[in-house]
Amino acid sequence: MTDAQDTAADCSPRTTGGTPPDAAGSSVTGAPTPLLEPREGVPPVIADPAGLADVVAAFAAGSGPVAVDAERASGYRYGQRAYLVQLRREGAGTALIDPVACPDLSALGTVLSGVEWDLHAATQDLPCLREIGMVPTRLFDTELAGRLAGFPRVGLGAMVENVLGFVLEKGHSAVDWSTRPLPEPWLRYAALDVELLIDLRDALEKELDRQGKLEWALQEFDAIASAPPAEPRKDPWRRTSGMHKVRRRRQLGVVRELWETRDRIARRRDVSPGKVLSDAAIVEAALALPANVHALAQLNGFGHRMGRRQLEQWQAAVDRARALPDSALPQPGQPVTGPPPPRAWADKDPAAAARLSAARAGVTALAEQLNLPQENLVSPDTVRRICWEPPQVVDTESVESALAGYGARPWQVELVTPVLVRALTARA
Repeated sequence: MTDAQDTAADCSPRTTGGTPPDAAGSSVTGAPTPLLEPREGVPPVIADPAGLADVVAAFAAGSGPVAVDAERASGYRYGQRAYLVQLRREGAGTALIDPVACPDLSALGTVLSGVEWDLHAATQDLPCLREIGMVPTRLFDTELAGRLAGFPRVGLGAMVENVLGFVLEKGHSAVDWSTRPLPEPWLRYAALDVELLIDLRDALEKELDRQGKLEWALQEFDAIASAPPAEPRKDPWRRTSGMHKVRRRRQLGVVRELWETRDRIARRRDVSPGKVLSDAAIVEAALALPANVHALAQLNGFGHRMGRRQLEQWQAAVDRARALPDSALPQPGQPVTGPPPPRAWADKDPAAAARLSAARAGVTALAEQLNLPQENLVSPDTVRRICWEPPQVVDTESVESALAGYGARPWQVELVTPVLVRALTARA
């Protein structure tokens, strides 16, 4: 057992409660305190170049890390663009910026280059921040920190309450942030999201250090900050909900045509695709293969509320799929680049199935010992790939190399390698 394992195994998360920890790490215990107003009040929304220039200057002159958050309009608008950006830094206070009115925040990103950005669930916000010119070089993810520290609930509200002893009002998380002007209660909510983020970061850093996990977290944060933008998803229409019901290639063609038609309309109207046509309706039409508008109108999702013109555009998409030659129809399933589904392993390769069973049991036991989620200890996909195609010679060096090749961080390689070596050398 490594020193980090030994420390982590003996340490469960501690919660502080009360006010944010002071420089010495102390805190006041007691019942959670509702946090109703930002300490300097709700700042005005920055929506012009002059105001943005003032924010850039203020945050350049600030000190310490910067708390960053972004609000999107998922379920209302097309894509995942940011509709409000919130920041807070010592010496600069809190800023709320409208990225619709100020779509280029690269000047702000530049002055904050090299500064640690504190985000909660960073991978959710980084893509939309990147679109407006804000890309961190260093970060601290308070949600991921909470996972590594073993907290069972890692939402921002739960973490602020359990670690700092304050209750955040979370009633506006799913509102339409593209609304203009944004109502005052929404702005208050948005400002409070970054109010205590740096305090939370400081408390979690101490907790991770106490558990011997701080170096693990820093490696994870570096991996997130250095990761390239995600590649566009191939055949995104295949992720339509309910696709498991669609078996025949002609039906798959209908799903593709309807999905792509819906996507073009949603993009043009800047609305969520689900507001144009539901996934359930797409699958319903694919299964039924309606021959005309009248038959289409009888299907769930296309009923009497849909106008004749709308029905005709969806029927045209169905007709295009019906007219495709067989050679142009999509193939069922997607090309498999990795191992088959684990449920098929027992038939295809019983030895591999035995390796996977042993590896999963070992990883589960180690994750429980370290008090962190299995998926944060090592990616389940990585475990499957190594068990399906293990190194020709199974030893510590070859397994370490395989793990690193699949993107595991050094702390994960150190901890998981002995588990996988035992699993890969176990007899079926």
